[in-house]
Amino acid sequence: MFPALETEVKQTLPDPYEDFIYHHERYYGYFKAQRGTLPNATTHQHIWKNNPQSLSNGSFTGERDNLIPHNLQKEKLLYSFMLSSPLRSRQLLYELGDVSPRLREPRELFAFFSSSGTLQAPRWPIECEVIKETIHHIEWVPPQPEYFYQPTGNEEVPEVVGEEKGTVVYQLDSVPAEGSYFTNSRVGGKRGIIKELAVTLQGPEDHTLLFESRFESGNLQKAIRVDTYEYELTLRTDLYTNKHTQWFYFRVQNTRKNITYRFTIVNLLKPKSLYTVGMKPLMYSELDANNYNIGWRREGKEIKYYKNNTDDGQPSFYCLTWTIQFPHDQDTCFFAHFYPYTYTDLQCYLLSVAKNPIQSQFCKLRTLCRSLAGNTVYLLTITNPSRSPQEAAAKKAVVLSARVHPGESNASWIMRGFLDFILSNSPDAQLLRDIFVFKVVPMLNPDGVIVGNYRCSLAGRDLNRHYKTVLKDSFPCIWHTRNMVKRLLEEREVLLYCDFHGHSRKNNIFLYGCNNNDRKHWLYERVFPLMLSKNAPDKFSFHSCNFKVQKCKEGTGRVVMWRMGILNSYTMESTFGGSTLGSKRDTHFTIEDLKSLGYHVCDTLLDFCDPDQTKFTQCLVELQELLQQEIHEKFNELGEDVCLEGSWNDISLSDIESSTSGSDSSFSDGLPVHLLNIVDELNQKKKMTKKKKKKLLQTRRQRNKQHQKNNLIRELKLTENAPERAGFASTLQKQPTFLKNMENIRSSMMKKEKPRFSETQLSRRDRDTSLDPSMTNLTLPKNKERIQSKKPGFTASCSSKSSTNPSQRPAPGTKPSWPTSRFPATKRGYTTMTTYPSLHIYTYP
Repeated sequence: MFPALETEVKQTLPDPYEDFIYHHERYYGYFKAQRGTLPNATTHQHIWKNNPQSLSNGSFTGERDNLIPHNLQKEKLLYSFMLSSPLRSRQLLYELGDVSPRLREPRELFAFFSSSGTLQAPRWPIECEVIKETIHHIEWVPPQPEYFYQPTGNEEVPEVVGEEKGTVVYQLDSVPAEGSYFTNSRVGGKRGIIKELAVTLQGPEDHTLLFESRFESGNLQKAIRVDTYEYELTLRTDLYTNKHTQWFYFRVQNTRKNITYRFTIVNLLKPKSLYTVGMKPLMYSELDANNYNIGWRREGKEIKYYKNNTDDGQPSFYCLTWTIQFPHDQDTCFFAHFYPYTYTDLQCYLLSVAKNPIQSQFCKLRTLCRSLAGNTVYLLTITNPSRSPQEAAAKKAVVLSARVHPGESNASWIMRGFLDFILSNSPDAQLLRDIFVFKVVPMLNPDGVIVGNYRCSLAGRDLNRHYKTVLKDSFPCIWHTRNMVKRLLEEREVLLYCDFHGHSRKNNIFLYGCNNNDRKHWLYERVFPLMLSKNAPDKFSFHSCNFKVQKCKEGTGRVVMWRMGILNSYTMESTFGGSTLGSKRDTHFTIEDLKSLGYHVCDTLLDFCDPDQTKFTQCLVELQELLQQEIHEKFNELGEDVCLEGSWNDISLSDIESSTSGSDSSFSDGLPVHLLNIVDELNQKKKMTKKKKKKLLQTRRQRNKQHQKNNLIRELKLTENAPERAGFASTLQKQPTFLKNMENIRSSMMKKEKPRFSETQLSRRDRDTSLDPSMTNLTLPKNKERIQSKKPGFTASCSSKSSTNPSQRPAPGTKPSWPTSRFPATKRGYTTMTTYPSLHIYTYP
């Protein structure tokens, strides 16, 4: 009938619309499967409509010819296909025995990785030049502890020479000018030929080092040769700003063995640094890595951190100088402030998780959003599959994030350790996945990580000061993170929020939290940090923790999440240096040390939720003793005497703790100039929408109904008050002081009247004790409703992590009185909720 078309039918039944949609979805990442794995939905609709029994002859995942019995039916099918235009969609799934189709499972909004397994190339600002070489470093743990540098007092303090007396051997000329802002991005950065910025060697006897930093996370701007083996280095500031120079990462080539080189970074901005107390820079040799499997190691002598004494009216800079001997001739070496962890490193790790058939069952990768430059911000949801909706609804949530400050790469290594453990087959990891839903954002600021910023995003601002922002397009990463947590709080309780950071002025690892002003749950927010210090005593310092909320920190993730209702909301600060505690005293942290802390976070989470409350109550008692000691020390410093018998807990904790600030990075610069107008426009739109909502137009029927209702109410009031008006008017005439007497009586009654609930009654009510008999009839319905809506604790069949006997229970007097959950089962629409498993989750009101 149609011989030309029949040959096409026998091959693939091409459909122009299907081809267009297929390429469109593949381009935008909405469809990742192979072309032959899914059928033509239109063909299935015709087959089901015309010949349902033929479906049993083939499979939807096979060739289409298997579904069509003979050539005549093919021609009829093709003819009907050409005449009609039914709904064409790959989302409809037809199954045997079902008349109506069902929808497929939703796919990810964006494709994470291509079907060939290749990674998405990072997107750079169009001003940035990027070399084509791939930089890769091996992971390695030194066999011996790397001790701090011990200053001798004789370290040389070289003067800053500059370009006038030195020779520029490397200078990055594609740095955005001051006052500019991000406009566009592309894979590979700046178009055109990549320039050779390093000097050209004059021959084999030329010992000049060749510098490079135009790769992921690199940020060297200029290198000046001031002597044969001495170089001054200038770091590039964070893009679209004029400050934040602390992180450094660059490459040197053409090295010479057994020769002492000196490097001096001349434009650091922080007055305090760990380099003053023994921290060493990191060095990586490619020859050592290839030949001996040796990775990053601490190197350097004559290390000195000092102030630059230039008097040219410019802001004060600080210098870091050190000497080093390279291990090989003609080697390629790297220097870094800390162990680098790039955006490509993260994608390689997530690709391995996505390809793992076991881990991919309980770890779902999604796109939280696209960054300002268009890089994917990944969101991981980690939990074991639930057996029922009630079981899924009973799970608490834990939210973790890292790398909001791109130069704090130690945060990524802690996150890596956490993911390694929680995705493992350990019994403790399985138990955590059974009782929690983990929401993990492993890299909040991929743009800053890619370009080598220390603190800011491409908006030129510190993202950890803008969690309150309304600028969704300018700060997409934190706007979507806050929105994700807000939606999560509507579904379930979030037990813990923790944002991983790095600290450049203190050693050890510690937490910043938020004080709880509710006296009934006083000091509870300090229990988790204290437990963590007991689980990692040689790394974590509880005495370095701080729980004061300052005004300059109101825009941080920790404080904003706390204001949203997450009582255990923390910022974890990990040092760039090392430990001053226990067996690791005076040694640098390695990659393995930071990874182990990710495990300790999981271990402490199990202790915090242990059904045996002994550890929890012991921590509370210890916290009270520590706080009394702090109060005594504080008053002794002020020269005052204080008696703390019975009333010590009335003292405000904010008055005791000191500030956590002390550097320029603690304060926000505010919004850039080009964004101020946008904020005003958004605020103006909000006001206009509020006004419009208040003045909604009504239909004529609604106005008539409201008018009739008002008339009816007015008539009822007139009929009720008619008999009293005459007497009331005469009373006013005969007794003009009536109203004044009534007002005096009412005012006296109001003064004598007691409030409905006193503070003592409220506290007794919280302890479920008996109330005043006269108040019983008022409070009984509320208490009854409160008991019915109370969410039962986790009392089912899973064993706890603790080795203590689960049948043992603490004494009734030592058990803390925890309130009911903020999200009872009735709010989610479940009349009865499956309690699963047997871990006691401590919650707050």
